[in-house]
Amino acid sequence: MLLSRLFDFIAPRYCCVCGRRLTAEERVFCAGCCLDLPLTEFLDHPYDNVMAKTFWGLIPHFERAYALVYHVPHTRSASMVYQLKYNNRPDIGDNLGWLMADKMAAKGFFEGIDAVVPVPLAPVRIRQRGYNQSECLAYGICRRTHLPLWDDVVGRKYYAASQTDKNRWQRLDNVTDVFELTNGSRLRGRHVLIVDDVVTTGATVCALAKQLQLVDDVHISVASIAFAGEVI
Repeated sequence: MLLSRLFDFIAPRYCCVCGRRLTAEERVFCAGCCLDLPLTEFLDHPYDNVMAKTFWGLIPHFERAYALVYHVPHTRSASMVYQLKYNNRPDIGDNLGWLMADKMAAKGFFEGIDAVVPVPLAPVRIRQRGYNQSECLAYGICRRTHLPLWDDVVGRKYYAASQTDKNRWQRLDNVTDVFELTNGSRLRGRHVLIVDDVVTTGATVCALAKQLQLVDDVHISVASIAFAGEVI
């Protein structure tokens, strides 16, 4: 604890929601913002919550889903996602992954899961940001759970146009062929956790799962920081 306090004095940490300086006991969020976050209840029913239902009928062998919060654009709670993606804060993804893993492990969410697969980011976005925000989140989960990070089983062929102004079906069409299986030898018979930053319609996750399931008997679960609440 003394070392933690010393480190916080030398390199202070700040709440990724409100920007207040964190105490040694706080992680990612200050206590006040923790009470204010629109947390989901998905871990209480991981197989049939509203996020899980997004993927029913679209992903064969789909298992369960979890998001830490509901995503409401332009709110204080959404700022952590914006900072992670656009403000050079990969540490937010790592710390959120650790926090989420704690909550998920307590509810047995990782039972039977063999590995974690982050959603690949287009090379142009990697160059702009310097990192893949979904991989930062996945890395935090893996650090906490000791699950392997399989970031080489699928790649992204090109950058698809922004999904923001598209309806749910246009989003599916936009990313249908954007991913490519690159190293599927380990996947057969495995249960993998796909990790993304925000799930809206689930189109990106479905496109990625389609490639993973070119290998026989691959089971899929999904985790994200936020769920935007749209159901396909």
